[in-house]
Amino acid sequence: MKFLLIVLSALVVIFPQAQGAVPASPPGVITSVFGKLPSGKPVTLYTLTNKQGASVSIMDYGATIVNLQMPNRRGKLDDVVLGFDTLAPYLTNTPYFGATVGRYANRIARGQFTLDGKVYHLPINNAPNSLHGGKIGFNKKMWTAKIVSQHPAAVSFSLVSPHKDQGYPGALNVSVSFILNDQNALIVLYGASTDRPTVLNLTNHSYFNLAGTGNGNVLNHRIKINAFYYTPTDAHLIPTGEIRSVIGTPFDLRKFTPIGAAIQQTGGNPIGYDHNYVLARAGSKKFALAAEVYEPTSGRFLKVLTDQPGLQFYTANFLNGTLQGKGGQKYPQYGAFCLETQHFPDSPNHPNFPSTVLRPGEIFRSATVYKFGVR
Repeated sequence: MKFLLIVLSALVVIFPQAQGAVPASPPGVITSVFGKLPSGKPVTLYTLTNKQGASVSIMDYGATIVNLQMPNRRGKLDDVVLGFDTLAPYLTNTPYFGATVGRYANRIARGQFTLDGKVYHLPINNAPNSLHGGKIGFNKKMWTAKIVSQHPAAVSFSLVSPHKDQGYPGALNVSVSFILNDQNALIVLYGASTDRPTVLNLTNHSYFNLAGTGNGNVLNHRIKINAFYYTPTDAHLIPTGEIRSVIGTPFDLRKFTPIGAAIQQTGGNPIGYDHNYVLARAGSKKFALAAEVYEPTSGRFLKVLTDQPGLQFYTANFLNGTLQGKGGQKYPQYGAFCLETQHFPDSPNHPNFPSTVLRPGEIFRSATVYKFGVR
């Protein structure tokens, strides 16, 4: 609770009260059945609404953000995250739309790492690497949900990941809480503990389009990332270990820049941003602004604050217009962007990167805030 109060206090100072749409429904948390798993177990959708009329819907399968309604400059609410209208596509497709991913978000090279002298092997689900926790990561798990508060609207999800789950050591108790406040800020709090030494990297994998889901590409969105350095990758998107300056590269996004301005110079197959940024910190400040994005047509902006050392900026390069999403829309390449607050990819194999090791007796805590507004 103390951790949450610190985050909320910081937000009150940084952001003024939001002025948005007239609420379509009373503030608070309501539940509904989103679908059923093949086993027959129901999947529940938790919809959090604030006094401004903004809302977020999260299901207990994958602790996944399914819908996020935010007003434009005229007060009109639109869903600004990609996803599906029904449960079934979430069970078979793997874009990780809106999911809580772990035990290790992002990639681990060749699906292996060494911890305390022992080599651990993980499933290869993004050849030749392991991605987002393996073949059955946290995005494919049923979480236990609990409504924490009606105002601000808050829901907490918990999960027990057993020892050797997807090859990872240690029984892990993990939680993620979502709070939607009246300043149109979605606060995400992560927590975890383990009974054996393990590695941990948690994030949310929402795909944002501030013009509205399925409304074209995001190449005209303006982005600013608070980072002087990034971690270059090899052909398989694994960091080389170098921490390189962004100056003079297409990765220099320290000033507001259209996402499409230099995207063709980023390389990769397919071409696009899929890179980890080393976030800058002002003095000893840990919780800080990581990135800002502005969409000029709707007037919406998004600010991302976090205490994590890295930010994966991804421009939905692997979408190709064949995947049918909400409302029958087919999501094009560059149809969204992701800002995944995280530790660096493949950190267990790079001693010069910030450590992701979690040991018994330690409590992992982290906070990320997605603050929406209009201009």
